[in-house]
Amino acid sequence: QVQLVESGGGLVQPGGSLRLSCEASGSIFRVYPMGWYRQAPGKQRELVAAINSGGMTNYADSVKGRFTISRDNAKNTVYLQMNSLKPEDTAVYYCNARIRVVTGASDYWGQGTQVTVSS
Repeated sequence: QVQLVESGGGLVQPGGSLRLSCEASGSIFRVYPMGWYRQAPGKQRELVAAINSGGMTNYADSVKGRFTISRDNAKNTVYLQMNSLKPEDTAVYYCNARIRVVTGASDYWGQGTQVTVSS
C-alpha cells in the first residue's frame, strides 16, 4: 500500500505565501517524478509543477517566478512553495508521484488540499 499525504493548504490574502508538503509512504522501492496539479471549480485538472529524482523541474507558465517545487528524496517528500499568490491560484491542489512497488510502477495521487486566495 502506498499513500500520498498532503498538508499546508488554507486561506491566504492576495500577495501572500503558502507551502504545501506531500509525503509518500508505504512499501516503496523507488519514487520517480513527483508533481503538483490543481483543479479549480469548473476547470480541468492542470499541471502546476513537477520535479524528477535528479532535481530537474518544470512549471506551468502561470506560476513561473512565483512557485518553487523541491523534494527530499530521503523522506519521499515533495514541497511547493507558493509566493505572490493571486485569486486565480485558488484551487484544490493534488500531489502526484510515480512510484515503484513490488508489482511495478504506477501513478499515485494525494487526497487534495484546498488553497483559497481571497481578501
